[in-house]
Amino acid sequence: MRTLLLAVLLLLTGCDQLKERAGIHDPARVEAEGKAIGGACRHAGRGLEDCYQLNPEASIPAIYAGWKEMTEYMAKNNIEAVEPTILPEALKPPAPAPKKKRKKADAEENDAPAPDKEKDAGH
Repeated sequence: MRTLLLAVLLLLTGCDQLKERAGIHDPARVEAEGKAIGGACRHAGRGLEDCYQLNPEASIPAIYAGWKEMTEYMAKNNIEAVEPTILPEALKPPAPAPKKKRKKADAEENDAPAPDKEKDAGH
């Protein structure tokens, strides 16, 4: 009986970890993490859009709440924003490379006459 009770208690201590691994997130934890992210973004002088872009997995309303709370706190205590270390250009995903019509370009290269080496060597 004691062994069974001990085994059940040990299994119940890991419930939070099992829920996280199963994809069931604790709403209070998600809210707290989002607020922390928002507050950190505001303290770093980042705009909300940059903060959302840097943390796509976080809750948008929680980020906004944390950002707003930090704004009020910083205004109340005369705290200046810290200069961000990642430039806004680095936040944007790279633009996709333009697709070239390789078949046409390859065909033109193959049809073009080979340059005359003798003419180029003399000049």
